[in-house]
Amino acid sequence: MKEAFKEYSHRRYNILTGEWVLVSPHRTKRPWQGKQETISHEKRLEYDESCYLCPGNLRANGERNPNYTSTFVFENDFAAIQSDVESFETDEEFFKSKSEKGICRVICFSPRHDLTLPQMEQSQLQEVVKTWKDQYNDLAEKSFVNHVQIFENKGEVMGCSNPHPHGQIWAQESIPVEVTKKCNMQSAYFQKNERVLLASYLQQELEKQERVLYENEHMVVLIPFWAVWPYEAMIAPKKASPSIASLSVEEISDYADALRWLTIRYDNLFQTSFPYSSGIHQAPTDGQDHPEWHWHMSFYPPLLRSATVKKFMVGYEMFANPQRDITPEQAAETLRQLSSEYYLS
Repeated sequence: MKEAFKEYSHRRYNILTGEWVLVSPHRTKRPWQGKQETISHEKRLEYDESCYLCPGNLRANGERNPNYTSTFVFENDFAAIQSDVESFETDEEFFKSKSEKGICRVICFSPRHDLTLPQMEQSQLQEVVKTWKDQYNDLAEKSFVNHVQIFENKGEVMGCSNPHPHGQIWAQESIPVEVTKKCNMQSAYFQKNERVLLASYLQQELEKQERVLYENEHMVVLIPFWAVWPYEAMIAPKKASPSIASLSVEEISDYADALRWLTIRYDNLFQTSFPYSSGIHQAPTDGQDHPEWHWHMSFYPPLLRSATVKKFMVGYEMFANPQRDITPEQAAETLRQLSSEYYLS
């Protein structure tokens, strides 16, 4: 089967969403004549007086940031979901709609404008993880919040509007589509097997060691069997847990360690500040118990062949289903061989 995976087109099933990805390993042999771009090696300032996220600077809404020295959280000045909406709902056959109430926050990972996660110290990354945990717990306590989405868009190509190291949190009334898929799949497996789906999967991945990138006492980093993006990866706790709400001090440390391991390899891969969208999927905050849930953090990076060649979701991917060329096993082997030293050190 391993050899067939390397040579022949095949489909792989995503156990968390119930969807398929088409894998075409033979296409890696084709010559590339597509778009090439210039690599930016711009060196940013530690502090940028024009950046609305830097300490002490004025934001667009007229408020001034404190002179923060660690992480800093504030309500998004241009929130996609409003907290003061007028409630409404329509139930026409073809014109259904419903108001959506929520809260959007911004998390500055560091006061330094020139850093990204892989360039931060372990202790600084622990503060980021602790802030994620605290924010999740704070937002989960609000009666109208049924889901909390923590995410980061890194790099201009991923739509990041400000290079200052930061992420976002959107908390809202409804449970989003992608999370609903995972709710349904994990719940069905738990009811049938009385086991947690992702925990069972991780156990087999740890035994096979084909796609595992790194592990420490509490966390595992791997490329999922069903990965869509070329160097897509996942960080998950070895022990099933519905959310990051109860992370221990040791688990926070290991989570930060896993984050640093993966993001350093990403940047080292093509010796560039590796773009990606990352997000933490965890149990809804709807007041219900969710023993079926196993939280995990996914990274979706678009780079494929070099720092300038991206994987675009177009054509077949948009109208049929996702497709990838390099196999998850090839991607895992590539990332495992990279240095632990940051390429600019």
